[in-house]
Amino acid sequence: MLKVVEINNLTVQYPDVKALDNVSLVVNQGDFLGIIGPNGAGKSTLFASMLGLNTKYKGTIKFFDEDIKKSKNYLKELGYVPQKPIFEKNFPVTVTDVVRMGLRKESDENKIDEVLQQLWIHELRERRIGELSGGQQQRVFIAKALVNNPKILILDEPVTGIDQQSIDLFYSILRELNFKQKITIIWSSHDLDAVNKLANHVACLNRTLFFHGESEKFFSDDDLVKQYSEASMQEHMHHH
Repeated sequence: MLKVVEINNLTVQYPDVKALDNVSLVVNQGDFLGIIGPNGAGKSTLFASMLGLNTKYKGTIKFFDEDIKKSKNYLKELGYVPQKPIFEKNFPVTVTDVVRMGLRKESDENKIDEVLQQLWIHELRERRIGELSGGQQQRVFIAKALVNNPKILILDEPVTGIDQQSIDLFYSILRELNFKQKITIIWSSHDLDAVNKLANHVACLNRTLFFHGESEKFFSDDDLVKQYSEASMQEHMHHH
């Protein structure tokens, strides 16, 4: 198995809280990893560290066997879709413009059409991004992440605030990307059912790593699922 990501003893300490405590995990090529955990569990901190946006951590993060503090080469193999892409509603950019922003080489212009077709948004290519529904916008941001043929796709709770029909389509697209194109997917989600159906590995995060392994093993263990649900509930109550 080819390791594409290796995280060892990752600890992130903010002034008032330890966001991540000694997290270690490995992601192999072709994996579909679902990261689950309550709000405040450290999922966004984990992604920020992996993307090089947060460099104040202890431990090591390696992509393709290279420490990301020593080399930024890995970034060109990554596609990232944030939870809620921020843009001005009246900003006059079209779908094609947004996807083009993800391109590295001018010559790959025809790759734009290819990903738009793949994500069923080809007919929207001249529409302004602000005119689209939440689900359509999210597919545009995935197209932007895919236009460079990344080996790894990182998705931070990508279906927040999207209608169910768009979510179903979105999940079938993810399955296709992982299964047919062999893209390694690392995806954080609150939807346990979807994680159970789509991901072959699960990481349960609540500042520390509470479980990391095959999703079948996690979901067939009632005690684990119960423990996870209780931790989520406590965290939820704590935040309110």
